[in-house]
Amino acid sequence: MRPQDLITLAIRNLLRRKTRTVLTVLGVVIGTASIVIMMSLGLGMSRSMVELYKSFGSLTTVTVYSYGSEDSTKELTDETIAGFGRIPHVTGTSPVLNVDVQAKCGSAEGYLQLYGVTQDYLKQIELGSGTLPKPDQPELELIFGNMASRMFYKTNASGRFRADDTEEVTIDPVTDTIFYTFPEGSQTGSGSGNAAGSQQGKANAKKYMLQTVGMVKGSAEEYNEFSWGVYCDIDSLKTFLKKIYKKNLVPYPKTNKKGKPLSYYVYNEAYVFVDDMENVSAVQTRINDMGFQANSNMQWLEQSQQTMGMVQAVLGGIGAVSLLVAAIGIVNTMMMSIYERTREIGIMKVLGCDMNDIRNLFLVESGAIGFIGGAVGLALSWAVSFAINRLATGAGQAIIGMPSSDGISYIPMWLAGFAIVFAIAIGTIAGYIPAKRAMSLSPLAAIRNE
Repeated sequence: MRPQDLITLAIRNLLRRKTRTVLTVLGVVIGTASIVIMMSLGLGMSRSMVELYKSFGSLTTVTVYSYGSEDSTKELTDETIAGFGRIPHVTGTSPVLNVDVQAKCGSAEGYLQLYGVTQDYLKQIELGSGTLPKPDQPELELIFGNMASRMFYKTNASGRFRADDTEEVTIDPVTDTIFYTFPEGSQTGSGSGNAAGSQQGKANAKKYMLQTVGMVKGSAEEYNEFSWGVYCDIDSLKTFLKKIYKKNLVPYPKTNKKGKPLSYYVYNEAYVFVDDMENVSAVQTRINDMGFQANSNMQWLEQSQQTMGMVQAVLGGIGAVSLLVAAIGIVNTMMMSIYERTREIGIMKVLGCDMNDIRNLFLVESGAIGFIGGAVGLALSWAVSFAINRLATGAGQAIIGMPSSDGISYIPMWLAGFAIVFAIAIGTIAGYIPAKRAMSLSPLAAIRNE
């Protein structure tokens, strides 16, 4: 029997008992929609979690610390960090040289963190406007975080913060004139033994005008890992600080056993950039084996995904129960069809119809029920998913605590295809036992059956 003949007969037989067919298909629709919606919620939460960790920082970056390592003699120096760059799958490295600076713009004043980083790090920053600082410039060029301007507050005539003033201070680092004051440092610390001396030293500290060449992407309300910092090229910062602190290199240098400042830079923190998320764990383990403390957002994400995987399995299992009930309904429908068509089956056998054709006829019918139910169930799932994302954008995201711009229900194409194939497979498997029973019927007994 040709495939088109099998399909034609199967459809005709299904339409013969419309009510029963509709009810059976409805069971598959509910089962398919249940499993797809449950899995879509799990996938949506997983995707939201990835977005959340991305907002905390890159998933291909490993952060290395000198403190907390197993070997207290380990130091993050330029030589050590260059060694990190030779680890397989590492695409770049960056030490972090940070300085606390005081910034003043008119009557507004604030304290900012100035971070000197390499060009590898600066390339990770997504700019809203402007350009990246050029490498190794004699004058510092800055990138302002999109929320860093909120660190400014109004001051009174004596330079003290006006705690009673709730007026918001708006600073545009690109166009406004900002004066920066760097710390006095340990070399001038002897002159500030009391509060008066400290205030006098602060008042006499030299102020610098630095150019802001770029702004981190985002509004003053949009947080990302670069929002609160001010960034510059590390070589330019080193050159700049040497002019201020001479042999000390930095405001508060580390010293040797004799109490003299070290002649090289020692960093508290460094970043290692990896080519792919799959290789982050291996690189992090390698750095830990070298005696340094290292962590990454990928590490925390993997731990969270393990928990989320169990949640998805539970949600998928709940939906699978509905589909199992639908499969039982298909078996019942096909068994009833056999009892009603016993005489028909007997005649087909007497006329010489191949046993495999009889089996295939029932398999096609049950598979068709699965296909129709799966397709309608998938369409229903998309509708429900759309409604969830529209109605629960605020409340639903607040409940799971993980904001997502794409909603909390996510149906990828692979899930849609899987739902259709799975529904057809369930229908076909459910129809196998009735099909085998139809093949085993005795032709003469079937013909005599009324």
